[in-house]
Amino acid sequence: MFRQGPPGSLRVVFLMAAMLLLVACASPQSDRLLKSPQTFPPPVELTGTPFFPQEDFQCGPAALATVLNWAGASTTPEALAPQVYLPEQQGSLQIELVAATRRHGRVPYVIEPRMETLLAEVAAGHPALVLQNLGLSWLARWHYAVVIGFDLARNEIILRSGRNERHVMSLQSFEHTWQRGNHWAMLALPPGRLPASAEEAAWLQAVTGLERAQRWQETKTAYETALSRWPDSVAARMGLGNSLYAMKDLAGAERAYRYITLSTPSFAPAFNNLAQVLAEQGQLKPAEQAARRAVSLGGSLEATYQETLRQVLDRLGVAAKR
Repeated sequence: MFRQGPPGSLRVVFLMAAMLLLVACASPQSDRLLKSPQTFPPPVELTGTPFFPQEDFQCGPAALATVLNWAGASTTPEALAPQVYLPEQQGSLQIELVAATRRHGRVPYVIEPRMETLLAEVAAGHPALVLQNLGLSWLARWHYAVVIGFDLARNEIILRSGRNERHVMSLQSFEHTWQRGNHWAMLALPPGRLPASAEEAAWLQAVTGLERAQRWQETKTAYETALSRWPDSVAARMGLGNSLYAMKDLAGAERAYRYITLSTPSFAPAFNNLAQVLAEQGQLKPAEQAARRAVSLGGSLEATYQETLRQVLDRLGVAAKR
């Protein structure tokens, strides 16, 4: 028989029940994975992944150092802390981790928020930096860790986490903490290596950040990698041409732009850029033809194309007076 306790005890019972509901909340992605044991992939553990024990509130620099060193960028949590650690937040924001990854010449690829995608990347050899909330939805305790393995037959996922080089959780427990972090996970990849789950638009968006960081050699490699998967990608070939131009490889940039003008003759930016590199190589008449083609195609950048044509005609005028 229920007996009423002292004042406030009923409220405590309800509060604890609510907490139990939070702990026991559904884990649909994990449950879906575990329903078909006959299709389980073999266990994976990326034992060669570096480990940096985390100091207080320094899980962001430690986790980022883990994936960057795996990707061949030599750094330490201490070196990364000034770049990603925000003292007022006592932690790191995802945008800071993404930016620091680019500064180290690696491609920060944020994967789809699905357990299947996360495990597929780990199975492909890619450790994944994840955001977890180890507290509750209303009392957050944010934490970054790196997923390095899993064993579905044993319902286990393995992480480099905090001071634990090999932290093992059930898939359901991990999913609860990961879900509270909006299922955010990022790979830090060498520019010559595509994610297992690579999508063209997402890869090119990630590479664009390398351009802003002016990491031209890595940008060039990343666009070449994209073209190995998506050879008809106009955006990737334009990016390759722009990278080569920034590296002062005018002949290489010319080949990239000319390829687009032949394969996609309605793409005005390629004609404009081709005109630019031809003019800089002293090929003024072909440059004029390319510039006029860009102007005739028009579009939102027509003013830019008009300026390129004007500059080419000015050079032709100077050349004619010599």
